[in-house]
Formats: sequence, structure tokens, C-alpha cells
Amino acid sequence: MRTRLAAWGGAALYPLALGLLVGGAPDASSAFLATGSLLALVLLVGTLRRAPLVALVLTLLGSSTVILFRVDRDSERYLSYLAVDVVLACVVATRPRWVWVTAVSLSFAVQSLSIAGLGPDALVGTVVVAALAMATSCMVGLLARERREHAVALRSQEVAEAVTAERLRIARELHDMVAHSIGIIAIQAGVGRRVIATQPGEARAALAAIESTSRETLSGLRRTLVALRQADPEAHAGRAPLVPAPGLGDIDRLAETAADAGVTVEVRREGEPRPLPPDIDLSAYRIVQEAVTNVVRHAGTERCRVLLTHGAEELSLEITDEGRGVGSAAPGTGFGITGMRERVSLLHGRFEVGPRPGGGFRVAAGLPVPVTPGPGPGSVPAPTAASRAESR
Repeated sequence: MRTRLAAWGGAALYPLALGLLVGGAPDASSAFLATGSLLALVLLVGTLRRAPLVALVLTLLGSSTVILFRVDRDSERYLSYLAVDVVLACVVATRPRWVWVTAVSLSFAVQSLSIAGLGPDALVGTVVVAALAMATSCMVGLLARERREHAVALRSQEVAEAVTAERLRIARELHDMVAHSIGIIAIQAGVGRRVIATQPGEARAALAAIESTSRETLSGLRRTLVALRQADPEAHAGRAPLVPAPGLGDIDRLAETAADAGVTVEVRREGEPRPLPPDIDLSAYRIVQEAVTNVVRHAGTERCRVLLTHGAEELSLEITDEGRGVGSAAPGTGFGITGMRERVSLLHGRFEVGPRPGGGFRVAAGLPVPVTPGPGPGSVPAPTAASRAESR
């Protein structure tokens, strides 16, 4: 409401200001009056933003009034139309093409009729100067329009890229979580089906593993869905906090799950472990999880090795097996390796994957770890695997 009052109040004061300018300085030079006309545009700033065509009509009438009330007939008095050209540039920059073309034509017609009173010696030159001034204002307006449209296109592209990146992140997270769990469930279900009649104890153990894996998967899916709904925090107010995202502290539990599916995972750690940023911790766990899942589903072996090396500036991961590798896996299983490569690329790390010379398969990744100072008196220690277990 205030901006509207300011806009229309300025439009009402603009003719008064021009009247005081002409009547208060009857002997002023044409350059002085042209400068005054330009300065009077400050009263039309609000109108120019809300209704640029109204501002253009007001400046055309105001400048023409200043010119007509001049006693002298020199061509310099038409400098007052520079205020019109400034407004015209804004119209060209903000209005549709047919609107600003009409505005330019109207402005040129009014200025030409006003200039027609000059003698033939000065008429042509004054019209040329007026046309060049209008052309300059139109060019400035078109450049401003192009710059604004380019900025809008860049923002749209950034939004589209952000949406695509988020979709890929969700796809990676769901694939790494669901593919591992469904693979374990499928293997355990097959074991239970084969031994349910002859070894009831083994069948019960397989069903227990299926139940445990299903519950963990449902918890992970719920955590992912809640993360996607964070735009509505009130919808989840008062609920119990969810379990934290998995990390390297859960590797041993991952190894136990793989052992239940028939693959022994030998985990070895080198270097001095230290707290990791959440994104690196989660990505490292997901890479190991996906690599172990591929071993369980495709390698056809009963053993694999996981080596975690904590370096000064890099966390190195290496998962190897002596099976037949993923090259003989069924089609459509390449999303896991693609997801691992994308995770490493987002963290600006290195990634290697492929068959081993002596047989088997190898997945290796290096994740840069930022150098952080030692814990201070008020620092909070990073969550450990035990604390994660207690939170569950």
C-alpha cells in the first residue's frame, strides 16, 4: 500500500515540479531546464516500476510543456526530451515487444512534431540527434532485457541441475540401501526354502535374518522419506528422533549380515581412525556396502576382504574377492558401480574398479579427508559404533 501511494503521489507531484521549474526560472538556459527535467524523474521512480507506460506519458507531456513554454527557439531546448529517453529505456527493458515498439513510435512522433517548428536549417540535424538518442535508449533497454533474461535462464538451469542432483542422490541412496537388503533377503529366503523340511533350525535362522534385514530396510526408507519432507518440519514435530545415518562404525554389523548370507567378510583397518564429516562417513559406508553386496550376489565366492586405511589426508577403501567378478552378472546390475563412482566424484576423490589380474574383482576408492584440529576443551566427540548401537 505504501509503495502504491508513493508511486501515485510522485506522479501527482511531477507536473507541479515541472511547473515550478519553468515558472521559477523563466530566463534559465535550455541546459538548466533539461537537467531539471532529468532530476524530476526521481518523483516517477515508483510509477516507473509499477506502470512504466504511465511514466512515459507523463514525461512526454512534461518535457513537451517545458519546451513549448520556452521563449527562445534554439534547438538546445529539446534536450528536455532526454528524460523521455531514460523512461523509454525502462519500457524497452520491461515491456513486451509490441508495447515498447508502440511506445517508441509514439515518442518519436511526439518529438518530431515538436521539433517541426524549427527552421529548415536546424530541423534535420535536431531530428537526427533525437533519433540517435532514442536509438541509444532502446539499445540500453534491449541489453538490460537480454541480461535479465539470461539471469533468469541461469537460475532456471541451476534449479534444474539441483533437482537432477537431488534425484541422483536419492536414487543412489535407495539403490545402495534397498539392493543390499533385498539381495540378503533373497539369499536367506532361498536357504530357508531349501532346508525348511530337513533343517528347521537353519530355516528359523534364515527367517530371523530376513526379519532383521527387513526392519533395518524399513527404518532406512523411513529416514529417507522424512529427509525428503524436511520442508514441512511441523509435520514431524514431537516425534521420536530417528536413528543416525550409517557410517564406518557399522562395517562390522554389515560383515555379520553378509556372513548370514554365506560370505565371510574380513575387515582390516590401518592407520589411526578419527572423526569423519557425515558425508564422507556415509559415502564410505555405502561404497563398502555396495561392493560387498556385489560379492554376495554375483561373485560366487565365500570370502572377501575389506581394507580401510586412514591416512593423513585421505581415507582409502579397498574391497577385493577371488570370485568370478560382476562381469558375468545379469544385465542391469551396473547402477551400483555407477552410484559408487558418482559418490566418489562428488567428494573429489579417486575410484578404481575392475577384475584382478589373478582372478576376482577389486573396488578401490580414495576419499579426501579435511585436516581438522585436535579436539579442544569444549569439543564434542564424534559418535562411535557403540553409541550408534545404543541409539538403536
